Amino acid sequence: MRMNRRQLLQAAAASSSALLPYVFTGDAAARDLPTSKNDRFGIGTIGMRYQGTVNTDHALPYGDVVAICDVDREIGEKAVERYGGKAALYEDYRKMLERQDIDVVYVGSPDHWHTQMYIDALLAGKDVYAEKPLTLTVDEGKKLMPVLRETGRVMQTNTRLRSDHVHRLACETAASGRLGRLKRVIVGVGKNPTGGPFAIEDPPAHLNWDLWLGQAPLVLYTKERSHFTFRWWYEYAGGKMADIGAHQLDLAQWGMGMQHSGPIELEGKATYPDVENGYNVATSFEVRMLYPNGVEVITGDGVPGGVRFEGELGWLHGRRGEINGEPFDLLNDDPIAREDYQLYAHDDLSRPLVTGKSGQQDNHAANFFDCVRTRKTPLSDPLSQNGAANVCHLCNIAQHLGRKLRWDPEKELFLEDDEANSLLSRPQRKGYEIKV
Repeated sequence: MRMNRRQLLQAAAASSSALLPYVFTGDAAARDLPTSKNDRFGIGTIGMRYQGTVNTDHALPYGDVVAICDVDREIGEKAVERYGGKAALYEDYRKMLERQDIDVVYVGSPDHWHTQMYIDALLAGKDVYAEKPLTLTVDEGKKLMPVLRETGRVMQTNTRLRSDHVHRLACETAASGRLGRLKRVIVGVGKNPTGGPFAIEDPPAHLNWDLWLGQAPLVLYTKERSHFTFRWWYEYAGGKMADIGAHQLDLAQWGMGMQHSGPIELEGKATYPDVENGYNVATSFEVRMLYPNGVEVITGDGVPGGVRFEGELGWLHGRRGEINGEPFDLLNDDPIAREDYQLYAHDDLSRPLVTGKSGQQDNHAANFFDCVRTRKTPLSDPLSQNGAANVCHLCNIAQHLGRKLRWDPEKELFLEDDEANSLLSRPQRKGYEIKV
């Protein structure tokens, strides 16, 4: 079989591990743009209601959408039209994964489908751009991570705030010791919506409701359970804690140097709605955690958005589009030199850091495709993103139980607490059990 330039590059890099130590990837955006039609990647994309489309749009400079999958036929047909009308449309993503012209799979499905789709795509020999949170439960991560190691595929998670200048500056400042010894980190994730009771209806003819539910319990169709509002039902997601928290708690752990660890103690509290067939995520919640380095992390719906690092020498608060702190001159008068970066760097950091959030999506996609070519570890690497997902799940468990818990980050188990450990997984509907 004759190989094009892209295939030759991949073959040459095939013996390299996809889980190398963090490295500088240089001018990823410029280097990664295809130089010829044969150098472009074949993209298959799953789940096109919103986030899947947003992410796929940013992949277009690097490849061509050859296949689209959605269990809602109307949404799938609109996506085919959006991407030029030539992509094949599928209802079952497993059929799509059989295509040999797909190099990269983009996943924008609801949380309860993430892990199985990632596993199947990796085993099919595809590199994956994954939506956050990486998993629905801690147990799912224990199934996914060995597949990543065994297949050696590249996976980038869409925690794109790692590519945002403002958030990177806050994390770099904390990681480089500019704030002195860290004492506390405060993480805001926002309030969960409330709603219901909602009407039970017949599912529309263009939606495969059984397939949409997947591993989740079989229930009658309610339109508010699907598409974007799936996030406010614990059957399919984790509320704001696993939505915005997957971004902000990831940044907190990154800036602390705890991205490959986790808390050792946590205690939560929450108030839950009591509405029949209505949103069931917490209406108010707070979790306090202690990390192995002695830092306390506080998160919930009642604290300011973004991430605030507090150290012996000052504090710094980064949120979307703005950053402030005291003393602020540690940023303006003595900026962090490129060679002093403690965290993964790629091309967006060659510019001044305090520039707002522009370009974060493009840079995150560029980093992914650069790593697909070079087989290097991407910015939002699977190991740290599994840890970020885990802490979201732990916070939801702590809220539910409302008492102090002790956690072993290495064994990924609660200490001497069978009830808490029983919540690390959940029953899966027959026929949709996660399989490797």
